[in-house]
Amino acid sequence: MDRKIIQLSEIKMAYYDEGQGEPIMLLHGFPDSGDVWRKVIPILNKNGYRTIAPDLRGFGQSEAPEGVENYRADKLAKDILELKHSLGIEKPMKLIAHDWGANIGWTLASFFPKEFSSYVALSVGNPYAYALDGGFEQKQKAWYTMAFQTEGFAEKMFSQNDWATLRLFCRNHSELDKHYISDLSRPGRFTAALNLYRANLNPKFANKTKLPKTDIPVLGIYGKNDPYLSESQMSQSVKYVNNTFEYKIIDGEHVLPLDNSQEITNIILNYYRK
Repeated sequence: MDRKIIQLSEIKMAYYDEGQGEPIMLLHGFPDSGDVWRKVIPILNKNGYRTIAPDLRGFGQSEAPEGVENYRADKLAKDILELKHSLGIEKPMKLIAHDWGANIGWTLASFFPKEFSSYVALSVGNPYAYALDGGFEQKQKAWYTMAFQTEGFAEKMFSQNDWATLRLFCRNHSELDKHYISDLSRPGRFTAALNLYRANLNPKFANKTKLPKTDIPVLGIYGKNDPYLSESQMSQSVKYVNNTFEYKIIDGEHVLPLDNSQEITNIILNYYRK
């Protein structure tokens, strides 16, 4: 697959655009890029779908503007809507997203329901379910979100000694040496990636607009061994969806698009066939 580049109003965005048929937007999380979908995309293409997988701002080959405020969820959501319309997609399209991409996905599905026909959230549930319904387990698992807040300290702590702490945090996932470390080692890129947490979890920067309930159908998929997220933050997302909400739990950890690509894609395709 070859990335394409498009000029949006604030950044140049890199994205994959593969296959033909009904379009699906695929959003990655931290510390990934559009490459996290490389096993999912061929399966969706084979089943008659066109897949559009951008690098979110600050990640992959997309531009990384300086400043924490440039990584608020509403700004990243705006990028995705601009990409959608720049590609001539005016009708509602399918949306699949993972990790921080799933947070952006909830923003898009909630504020812009006329732009999307359905939403599949991988790993991360509705932001209110995460904050209010994740329980003590979620608070324990989210220790790193506080560690990421201190600019300079976090960058040093996670990158020193050949990224030893990041390797520990990512449980020595094979993607570290394939993509993560080389991507984050570029000047300013680790800070840009961490700015997702600083812009959206720090009240100083976060958008104060209340997230409305989601009006489009939602499917949640959660790996029961996820080291960063509790099951309840996904299962209780039903409270914040006005439309249908289905929830599947699988025997997986966190990086579902890579580690459980066939299983999650089968679940998604069966969901689309209903």
